[in-house]
Amino acid sequence: MEQIKVIVADDSGLMRLIISDIINETEGMTVVDTAVDGKDCTEKALKHNVDVIVLDMTMGEYDGIYAVKNILPKKKVPILILSAMGNTNMDPIMEALELGAVDYLNKPEKNKAKVREISSEIVRKVRQVARSNKDTIAPMTNLKANTGFHTFDSPLNFDVIAIGASTGGPTAVEAVVSKLPGNLPVPVIIAQHMPANFIPSYAKRLDNLSPLHVIIGRKDVVMEPGKIIIASGSRNSFIKRNDRGQAVIDFSQEKFREFNHPSIDCLMLSIAEVYGARCIAAILTGMGKDGAMGMEAIFKKGGYTIAQDQASSVVYGMPRAVQERGLAKVDLPIKEIAGFMVSCLS
Repeated sequence: MEQIKVIVADDSGLMRLIISDIINETEGMTVVDTAVDGKDCTEKALKHNVDVIVLDMTMGEYDGIYAVKNILPKKKVPILILSAMGNTNMDPIMEALELGAVDYLNKPEKNKAKVREISSEIVRKVRQVARSNKDTIAPMTNLKANTGFHTFDSPLNFDVIAIGASTGGPTAVEAVVSKLPGNLPVPVIIAQHMPANFIPSYAKRLDNLSPLHVIIGRKDVVMEPGKIIIASGSRNSFIKRNDRGQAVIDFSQEKFREFNHPSIDCLMLSIAEVYGARCIAAILTGMGKDGAMGMEAIFKKGGYTIAQDQASSVVYGMPRAVQERGLAKVDLPIKEIAGFMVSCLS
């Protein structure tokens, strides 16, 4: 088995030791070097040929952002952010992702030894990041809110847009949301695999990137035009009709095989049931198969199904699962998806 070669960068000697032990104890992985800050990490990343960098964010003068900015223009190495910063402030994490880091994972905030409690998640994320598409490792550009308006003819062809995403998804979703017009006549609902405590700051960030109103999907929130709704990260969300016939958010205790909190399948299955052929659904970059079952239901109901193409996907797992089942009516680069959705509406 070919080894996944890793650099671990953290200013804590104990943390470097624990993370290195977790990786070295896993078959098929090895830590080839460690770094104490962003500058040290940059030098070692350019020196070694490695498959993944596990990078802390808070490391004094030369922090994680320094490393991302100085490594990726010279060498496309997949970077996994492992930081406690995400527990309180997601902005630096999002900045690192926009600069080209692939994925992120919350580190326990207080007791450093507790990082062993997430050892299986660290191993899973390192494997995922090692398989990411290096051609997509580049800074996001032109992420500005669409201040223009689109002319929509009546009647509309669809009543809702649904999006599912996982690894690589935060920046992919931003690329879509930032291009939607301010007079979009249908609601948008998004299920992004993301730690629950990231969701509020992520919704706020998307709200700043869009002329539309971005909110978190609370119980009984009505699916109305002009709203972009981010599914809760603490439970599975679905859509139902209330007593007045309105489409509203509700929560499910049902567990799904591929992923939970939020389950894309849970959301998409309900979209198929409530909207039938009147929905546009897109599966973006991500590891695994979450969303394929839901997309099948939408496809069979006559809804319009879209998969992000392989070339622009950080991880082609979820779009591939849709494509291989023949469930995508079209596959598109991430930069074209928003415009294509808008053109389909009327």
